[in-house]
Amino acid sequence: MIETAVENIIIGAGTAGLAAYRALVAAGKNVVLIESGPYGTTCARVGCMPSKLLIAAAEAIHGVARWQAFGIRLEGQIHVDGRAVMNRIKRERDRFVGFVLEGVAAIPSEHKMFGRANFVDEHTVEVDGKRRIHFEKAVIATGSSPVIPPMLQGLGERVIVNDDVFNWDDLPRSVAVFGPGVIGLELGQALHRLGVRVHLFGRGGAVGPLTDPALKDYAVRLFGKELTLDTGARLIHAQRYNDTVLLKWQDRGGVLQQTAVDVVIAATGRAPNISGLGLGRLGLAMHSNGVPVFNRETMQCGNSPIFIAGDANHDVPLLHEAADEGKIAGTNAAAFPNAAAGLRRAPLAIVFSDPQITTVGQRWEALDKQGIVVGEASFEDQGRSRIMLRNQGLLHVYADRVTGKFLGAEMIGPDAEHIGHLLAWALQLGTTIEDMLKLPFYHPVVEEGLRTALRSAAAQLEQPAILQSAA
Repeated sequence: MIETAVENIIIGAGTAGLAAYRALVAAGKNVVLIESGPYGTTCARVGCMPSKLLIAAAEAIHGVARWQAFGIRLEGQIHVDGRAVMNRIKRERDRFVGFVLEGVAAIPSEHKMFGRANFVDEHTVEVDGKRRIHFEKAVIATGSSPVIPPMLQGLGERVIVNDDVFNWDDLPRSVAVFGPGVIGLELGQALHRLGVRVHLFGRGGAVGPLTDPALKDYAVRLFGKELTLDTGARLIHAQRYNDTVLLKWQDRGGVLQQTAVDVVIAATGRAPNISGLGLGRLGLAMHSNGVPVFNRETMQCGNSPIFIAGDANHDVPLLHEAADEGKIAGTNAAAFPNAAAGLRRAPLAIVFSDPQITTVGQRWEALDKQGIVVGEASFEDQGRSRIMLRNQGLLHVYADRVTGKFLGAEMIGPDAEHIGHLLAWALQLGTTIEDMLKLPFYHPVVEEGLRTALRSAAAQLEQPAILQSAA
């Protein structure tokens, strides 16, 4: 057994791990970055970037469907070349991964180690059982992996996770997607628009990250018009039959249904990559899922010299959050034992469906319903949206009934990715509905729909109480 000592270790070289590494190096600290899998980050390899490449292809073909409404005539047929679609996705995916690999290659070799780390105690890890490293502080940034539910695990190679989609050489004829969350909704709609027969299954009526009942119902109706969507399905059985999978389920109305598909995609969630790390040897308090209890402002696990960041902590599985958490963890590891709260930005989530979905700040499920007002705007008759034939959507903004302070929003509609950013900035700056209505709104733009929602909220505020608090 080879034994070495280092001041800091980071386990995992994804988005959070690399951010922690940069923070420690910037503080002049000695650090070793330990990775057991391929470099390249989840986002670049199998997440954000390849999924948006698939969506871009779907948007291109779907745009043709609106041509006739604009008075544009198409002679002949449009054909989706599945092999060409997947070839571009993989080619561009590899390009994005290459940028990350260039950054990793620039890290000095003495700062990198390949192998699987396992904690021996609070200050020791073993790597592949061959090397023992004594450290002072550690950052756990091992990411997460998709989970296949038990009822689908017997389907062999006919069941895949979303990561596997981007290794296809061609598009399949039919798929069943389990889980209409962010990943499942994006993949399901994109594949449907590219000519794949899609069945999208969920439980409990959820669509994406929406929690507002009105928004959830609107989304179910809207997406259900385009593709086969059952958000209340109860799977009875899934069985291999030659090169297909036979599915039998009870739909939301209690009616038995069945179909055969080429591939089943499990988009039912991700689990933190923490098994096999030996976390039980660290003497830390644990959540029921095996993740150490940690302070999300400092990323510190209890009072220990152990920090956890990114998807590994199972808190907010988004790239920008992982980058922030990695920086906070690395900065506090460098300053240990003087850990301080780092910058946590206003919550912002976006689903790149069509129409898009965004949630900002506090969602409906977390709000005190008696203490808020809800401003509403529909995009079905909103001027710019109708001009572009993208007039589908609903926006709810939430504000404190007494102070008028903006608290959060849920939206499905055109350009939600941009409106979400505007709302997140306003939230982080602590603005009120009144402040927001003082800002400029050009005409004609989709953002005028936001102004409609803000005016709706303002009309419900307890203005006398606002004046009293101002006095």
